[in-house]
Amino acid sequence: MRIETQQAADANIMHFFAESGFPVKKSVEFSDAKSLRRSPLAESIFDLGGIVSVVITPDCLSVKKEPDAPWEDIKPQVLAEIMDCLSKGEAPVTEDDEADDDVVRNITGLLDARIRPAIRNDGGDIVFRGFENGIVYVELQGKCVGCPYSQRTLKDGVERLLKTYIKEVVAVEKYES
Repeated sequence: MRIETQQAADANIMHFFAESGFPVKKSVEFSDAKSLRRSPLAESIFDLGGIVSVVITPDCLSVKKEPDAPWEDIKPQVLAEIMDCLSKGEAPVTEDDEADDDVVRNITGLLDARIRPAIRNDGGDIVFRGFENGIVYVELQGKCVGCPYSQRTLKDGVERLLKTYIKEVVAVEKYES
């Protein structure tokens, strides 16, 4: 099994690309104890220490580490955890109790295929957080946080694209935790 790595613009983030991808339906971020219960893989990566968050998408697993944690120590251990999970055929994320509906699948599909690559090129990321009453909630991460153009990215970029292709979308809003 081949896994390639790529350092992000943020030196604390590294992307791991498995040859066969990751068997997940949508992007999922793990950054707290509650969310970790849904992913044995993310939990084992957090157990390594020095980890801030893990994002698993169908094509990539991204790890954000603490600034003082060295990649020289963490990277080989993360690779081992990924290989162990995928070689055993284990699901990296346990599915939610609620079934994904077509609208949410379409939203996450567009986010992953068209929007995330562009935002990642600028050193940021976008994470789907929910869809309710026609409003898509997303969280901008990385260099996008605090960027003076982030609201414009949401409205002129993300919202316009989603509304063009998905009639159920009426707005895109920043997720407030």
